[in-house]
Amino acid sequence: MRSLAIGLSMMIGISAYAAGVPDDCTQLILGIAPTWNSMRGELRLLERSRGGAWAAVAGPFPVLFGKNGIAWGTGLAGQNEPGLRKKERDGRAPAGVFEIGQVFGYNPHLPAGGDYPYHQVTEADVWSDDPRSPNYNRHIVIDPKNPPDNYTHEKMRSGDFAYEWLIDIRHNSDPPVPGAGSAIFFHIRRGENRPTTGCTTMAKENLVKLITWLRANRHHHVAASEPTSMLRTIASSRIR
Repeated sequence: MRSLAIGLSMMIGISAYAAGVPDDCTQLILGIAPTWNSMRGELRLLERSRGGAWAAVAGPFPVLFGKNGIAWGTGLAGQNEPGLRKKERDGRAPAGVFEIGQVFGYNPHLPAGGDYPYHQVTEADVWSDDPRSPNYNRHIVIDPKNPPDNYTHEKMRSGDFAYEWLIDIRHNSDPPVPGAGSAIFFHIRRGENRPTTGCTTMAKENLVKLITWLRANRHHHVAASEPTSMLRTIASSRIR
C-alpha cells in the first residue's frame, strides 16, 4: 500500500500534522474546508524532497466534500482529536491524514502519463458498506449473476460517469471499525452544486491531473482541515 498522505477537511494542528505525515512522504494532497459544516473546499498538490520543505505544484482547485461537511476520520492522524467523528452515512467527508490506496477505473489503463497501482473494475467489483459484513470497508469481487443478498455493497462499475476514476482514501482501513465510515474516494463530481455522502469530488480534468501526478515510487498522503490560525502557521513554516 502506498503511503501517499492526503490531508482532507479540517487541519489537525501542528503536533498532529507533524506526527501524522511520515518523514518519507514526498507527495501530499492537501484539502481545506472553510468550516466543519462546509460542503465546498479546495485542494492543493504538494511535493518535497525527503527532509525538505513542501512546495505547491498544482492548485488550488475547487472540490466538494460531504453534504454535511467534514468530521474527524481514522487514519495516520486525526482520530484522537476532539470534535465530530466520521460515521457511516453521516454525509461528512473524513478529516485527518490518510494513506492513498489504489486507483480504480472503467478504462483498461490509467490516463496517459499515469504511473500508479491501478485496477480496472467490472460488474464484479464492489465495495462493502454494510457494518454487519466481515468485508466492511473492503474492495471485494462477487459473482454479479449471483450476488450475495445478506449484505449491502456499493457497485464500483454501475455506468455512473462519476465513478470513471476512483482514488481510494484509506479512512478506517487498518482494520475497519464497523460503522466508522466506508467507501471513501476521490471521484468526479456530478455537478458544481452536488456534494456527496462522504467522498471528495472535483471536475474530471482536475481528477485526471491528480491521477497522473501520483508516482508509484513516491510516498504519498492526504491531509485535510479548515484554515485556522494554526493551519496558517503550518503553511508558513512548512510550505513554500
